[in-house]
Amino acid sequence: MQWTRRQLLGSGLAAAAAWTMNGKARAGEDSPVRAAGSKIGLSLAAYSFRDYLPQGGKPGKFTLHDLCDMAAGWNLDAIEPTSYYFSSEDAAYIHSLKARAFRLGLDISGMPIRNNFCLPPGEARDAELQHVRTWVDHAVELGVPCIRIFAGQKNDPENDFAWMVDGMKASCDYAGSRGVFLGIENHGYLTDTAEALLRIVDAAGHEWLGVNLDTGNFRDRPYDHMAAVAHLALTVQIKIQVRTADGTGVEDADFERIAGILRNANYRGYAALEYEGEEDPMTAVPPLLETLRRTLKP
Repeated sequence: MQWTRRQLLGSGLAAAAAWTMNGKARAGEDSPVRAAGSKIGLSLAAYSFRDYLPQGGKPGKFTLHDLCDMAAGWNLDAIEPTSYYFSSEDAAYIHSLKARAFRLGLDISGMPIRNNFCLPPGEARDAELQHVRTWVDHAVELGVPCIRIFAGQKNDPENDFAWMVDGMKASCDYAGSRGVFLGIENHGYLTDTAEALLRIVDAAGHEWLGVNLDTGNFRDRPYDHMAAVAHLALTVQIKIQVRTADGTGVEDADFERIAGILRNANYRGYAALEYEGEEDPMTAVPPLLETLRRTLKP
C-alpha cells in the first residue's frame, strides 16, 4: 500500500551500581547539565518503520523526509533517522533532510549506524573504522549530535574486547574532532549488562563516548541495569517490551518506571520510541507516542 502525503500527515543491578558510585563516572559528578534536573524530549526511531522505509537500494513506501512530516503531525520534538534508511549519502540529500526537519521544528536526536569493532587489524577492520568516520562526516552535515554504535560480533573471545575498545577509542578521537558523540548501545555480545557497559566506557576513557540506552536489550533485571547506566546515557531508545527479571522471557515495559529511572539520573536528552511490536506501526505508534508523552513530560 502506498501512502499519500495527506495520509502521512494525518496519521498524525546492585554490584554494577556500587561500581558506578565508586568509579570515576559517578552520576552528576562535576556536571552542571545533570545537576540542572531532568528534561526529556520525545523522539521517534526510524527503525519503527523499517518495513516502510527504503533499504538496500530498494525503494520504500515512504522516505525519511515523509517520516519528518509524520513526526511533525504527531507533534514530536525530534526524529532518529537510522543510517540504513537513507536514500542517498550525497550532500544534497543529507542537506534536504536537514532542511525538512528544521522547517518542521524537529531536532535530530541521534543517528544509529551498524559497525563491528571485534575484528583484528587488517582490511576488514580498516573498512569498519572508515565506515564510522564516513557517518561522522554525514552527522556533521546533518547536524546530528550523537551516533549510536555497536561493540561488534563475536569473533575471537580472547581478543574481541581489546579490539573493540581500540576501535572505539580511534572512532571517538575522530568523532570528537568533529564535535560528534558516540553512544555504545547495550546490544548483545559484550554489552548486555550494565557492568559490561561500564567496563567498556571505563576502558575507553573518552570524553566523546557515552551510552545509547536501549531499554529492551538487557539480558535480565532490566530496570536494575537501566538505573546503573542511566547517568551515562547520551540517547535513550524505549521499547514496548523488556526482558523478565530472570531473563527467561519478555513482558510489557513499565514506562512509568523507566521515566522515573531517567529522572532520578537527571537525564536531559531525547527518548526515542523504537517500536518492534507485531501490529502495523502506522496504527500502533501514534497511541504509544501519546502514552510516552504523558509519561515522560514533567
